Amino acid sequence: MSFKSQHLAGLLAGAYLALAPVMASAQAAPGGLPAASNEVTYADVADLADSAGLVVQAQIAKMVRVEDARAPGLTPGHGRFYIQANTKALLTGKAPLGESVSYLVDLPLDARGKAAKLKKQDVFLFARAVPGRPGELQLVTPTAQQLWTVRGEARLRAILGELVSPDAPAHITGVRELLYVPGNLAGQGETQIFFTTRDNSAASITVRHEPGAAPVWGVSFSELVADVGHPPQRDTLEWYRLACFLPNLPPARANISGSYAEQQQALSDYRMVLGDLGVCSRTLR
Repeated sequence: MSFKSQHLAGLLAGAYLALAPVMASAQAAPGGLPAASNEVTYADVADLADSAGLVVQAQIAKMVRVEDARAPGLTPGHGRFYIQANTKALLTGKAPLGESVSYLVDLPLDARGKAAKLKKQDVFLFARAVPGRPGELQLVTPTAQQLWTVRGEARLRAILGELVSPDAPAHITGVRELLYVPGNLAGQGETQIFFTTRDNSAASITVRHEPGAAPVWGVSFSELVADVGHPPQRDTLEWYRLACFLPNLPPARANISGSYAEQQQALSDYRMVLGDLGVCSRTLR
């Protein structure tokens, strides 16, 4: 074996040892699709951006196929590739990056057993740094390499901006309380829905009923009162936190409304909110 071959074999071995944990999950997921960012949904991109310590824009310089025998957990119809790429921009993250990065990715193969030729293609990498291995990255999921597009970059930068904002909405982890209180007039009342969050910060929805009018609602990710009548717009971080993480039904114990009729009204309001939010569509999982 030549010195060049030995050096490459060493890089592959080191990269696999560092990146094996994420590749092990590829067996249960559609691995490493080289999909353009305009083919994935807002929720797909938000999932990746929210779970990545580093988001990098890079240009692929070299692709080396890893022998299938050295790629445990490989999804059928995919090949594992060692990638070397030139760093173009660090969109978020604090780890120092050099002029180039390397990582492993699983890519789908065509009928001839070939992967798409990605050399000189710009990509987004949603990754974490590998401790003790400068310049090596670990993709956060098997699909965390996405092709760059102008539209995709604009959407990604908007999501990253929302994520790092001081008033970014918290991660919702569940429904804590659901309470409907009738008003003094027939058809008047208000439902409060309180959520549990990852950082224990406040998050709630208010649904308001007035006689002769359709119910209106709003959300608050602080101690302030919700802006009722102005629900979050689709494909925003507030919408994503709700549409993609609220359960289809709240826990029965969470509904603390007084009478049976009030409990049913609170549940009806919860379902209305879900209907207004719409489906959280994902294509990468």
